[in-house]
Amino acid sequence: METAVARFLAAWGISALALYVANGLFSGVHIHGAAAYLVGAAVLAVANAVLKPVLALLTLPLILVTFGFFYLLINIAMVALAAWVAPDFTVHGFWNYVGVIVIVCVVNWAVTTFVDRAVGSRRPLFR
Repeated sequence: METAVARFLAAWGISALALYVANGLFSGVHIHGAAAYLVGAAVLAVANAVLKPVLALLTLPLILVTFGFFYLLINIAMVALAAWVAPDFTVHGFWNYVGVIVIVCVVNWAVTTFVDRAVGSRRPLFR
């Protein structure tokens, strides 16, 4: 139970950091206030952990037929859900959504890689 809570808190923090970076990089992303970051990151973390795998599994044939493009649309839907639920959080335009998705992915990868190397909790993929 404690590891599940720790993993959720880590995902929440990483998502908040990613939203902060995306807000600074893109002019079409507007996030104002700590509540917007915290609520948006919580919605994004829960949506990515629960809703996205279910949607990906249900739409797997469509993802395969479109060579993965539909998976991009699922990711956009997760960010749009976070923007819809969180106060003072808006994203304008398709490419800004794509940019937020890329930033969330890159920040998640970078932080996870840094923590794994610092703590040494995972085996290397290749030897």
